[in-house]
Amino acid sequence: MKIKCLALISACAIAGAAFAQNTSDLTADHKTAGDVLTYGMGYNNQRYSALTQINKDNVGKLSATWAYSLNNPQGHESQPIVHDGVMYITTHDSTAALDPLTGKQLWKNMIEYKRDVFAMACCGLLNRGVAIYNGKVYRGTLDSHIIAYDAKTGKEVWKTKVADYKLGHAITSAPLVANGVLLTGIAGGEYGTRGFVDGYDLNTGKKLWRFNTTAYGDEKGADTWPGETALRGGAPTWLTGAYDPELDLVYWGTGNGGPWNAEFRKGDNLYIASVIAIRPKTGELVWHYQFSPNDLYDYDATEVGMLVDMKIKGKDTKALVQANRNGFFYVLDRTNGKLIAANPYVKVNWADKIDMATGRPVESALTKSIRAGGAEEIFPSVLGGKNWTPMAWNPANNLAYANTLNMSWPYELAKPEYKQGEWYLGMNFKGVTMPKNEPHGYLRAIDPMTGKDKWSKPWPAQPSMAGTLVTAGGLVFTGAATGEIMAVDADTGKTLWEFQSGSGIIGLPVTWEHKGQQYVSIVSGGGGVWALLGDARMAETPAGGTLWTFSVK
Repeated sequence: MKIKCLALISACAIAGAAFAQNTSDLTADHKTAGDVLTYGMGYNNQRYSALTQINKDNVGKLSATWAYSLNNPQGHESQPIVHDGVMYITTHDSTAALDPLTGKQLWKNMIEYKRDVFAMACCGLLNRGVAIYNGKVYRGTLDSHIIAYDAKTGKEVWKTKVADYKLGHAITSAPLVANGVLLTGIAGGEYGTRGFVDGYDLNTGKKLWRFNTTAYGDEKGADTWPGETALRGGAPTWLTGAYDPELDLVYWGTGNGGPWNAEFRKGDNLYIASVIAIRPKTGELVWHYQFSPNDLYDYDATEVGMLVDMKIKGKDTKALVQANRNGFFYVLDRTNGKLIAANPYVKVNWADKIDMATGRPVESALTKSIRAGGAEEIFPSVLGGKNWTPMAWNPANNLAYANTLNMSWPYELAKPEYKQGEWYLGMNFKGVTMPKNEPHGYLRAIDPMTGKDKWSKPWPAQPSMAGTLVTAGGLVFTGAATGEIMAVDADTGKTLWEFQSGSGIIGLPVTWEHKGQQYVSIVSGGGGVWALLGDARMAETPAGGTLWTFSVK
């Protein structure tokens, strides 16, 4: 991999910025209005802002302040990071620093990949953002490296190889800085790889530890895998985790088992389709919860969910809430992993319920038929009840706001065959089935304890794969596959404002303020996993990448 620094310009414009951003700043990110320092707008991943300048009464006056071309026709899922008067944004092959008030480019670094790298990227050529710490910005690459840049100049400080991309590994997620350690996950679960979470030295890039997410040998849980199947067992970790500084626990979600045909890896297969709670300094496992033991349907748990403090049965509870791809909405005690609630939030027919005594799904007759060699139509589809895009949490009403999916898929097992660099599935993949005369997705306000809606807003065309942001101004910001960036009433779901961005929205909105002015930013640029399914409607929305920023004049 070759790195080129483009336009080391305007460094003087930010030379006076105080880049002594540290652990205390990261810990307070969810409370501070002027910066967005973490993926999730806070270690808790709640994507909530206490800002109220933009509200239900004036959001109709929201207008574009500036737009920055990402000069990239791929899908765009990057979350902007804002610190000390600089915004950082990524694509699969670039990292840029911008003036957040004007969109002026301060520096930009390009990555030149070898040609065969792109063939290994499962679900689009993309990147989800940077981490920032003490004058450096950090990102992952499609060829499985971590790079540290000087935040002022864009100059490369160090570069570390994490894994071999030729085996199917890639990094698409933003790293996480927790307790002085840089953590990253890895993608590649469809390629017969072995997942992990790594910890790295922030100053040198030296690997400090690795936690393998498929247990093998003398690792705890190895007895849940037959033979050496764990070594190609998947459990990728391709989204950013969350962190509780008080408990000093990092929570990371893991993905599907490999191959998808679970009959070739009988057993629970720890730690696929799970959330793991680990110590950031050492990678020590403190607890885990497995949502879908022996996962048959690619029901990733990589979108780890949100850390919320709420009263449950009159008791103050430190909870982790997750809308799992398997169609159930889970509430866990994040201090110990104990299951508190699990209820369907979309149509589910692969399981009858979650056994609250064991925490395990009770598989339906349809799943039993598939395991015996039958072919069945399964809800939810391979894309899940909700895909990778994160939810937002409103602490004022304890509701989660999420874009959910309403579709199924025909499922039939086949014999898997491992070939390096090729998908390792073991099923006859035929895409997804769109229900007739029903919306294919909804924006929903969900009660985590019941999985039921306070309200739902159907997407009239394609389902949305965008993230959500909720504010104390009573607004939920999100976007549509057809290009609209929008604000809806957090209490009713009514659309209060929308703006046609020119391409589909699969990105993550953020908000911050500067000198009393509130701004909202989000990237536009359709693509990602939805584009891979070949929906003809994708052709109705142009490709292209733009970072938009809005304010009320």
